Amino acid sequence: MRLSTIKMYVAALMIMAGLVASGCQSLHSEPDNSLYLQLGERAGIANVVEDLLYLIVDDERINEQFKGMDVAQFHRNLTDQLCELSGGPCEYSGREMRELHAAMGITDTQFNALAENLILAMEENHVPTTAQNRLIKRLLPLYPDIRHL
Repeated sequence: MRLSTIKMYVAALMIMAGLVASGCQSLHSEPDNSLYLQLGERAGIANVVEDLLYLIVDDERINEQFKGMDVAQFHRNLTDQLCELSGGPCEYSGREMRELHAAMGITDTQFNALAENLILAMEENHVPTTAQNRLIKRLLPLYPDIRHL
């Protein structure tokens, strides 16, 4: 066999080996928890939620919607939900968003106010902007269930 043909076979075998190896890696890859880590894991998320609660109390645009709620349960459920959405090991066991918000009549202003306060809480906890954006992107699909149109 000519040398150029041997080199071509070797190159083809190396490419095939690389494809097989990368395919096997993708079959056994771990779930992406990088956002969870950037948020500071469960403890960091809990701190963000705690700061969010203080911001909600002070925000006249939305604080009426939260009067009478069980603060400890809200904190636990939102922490679990954000933890799960960010790729962490938590499991949200609260009520479905549509059921929970059905009778609240949440306006766009109120929805946006809560989003603004969440961003402020993340900033107060030094969450990188890229992580903030990634979390907001994962929360956006919940909009139709929270803000019934």
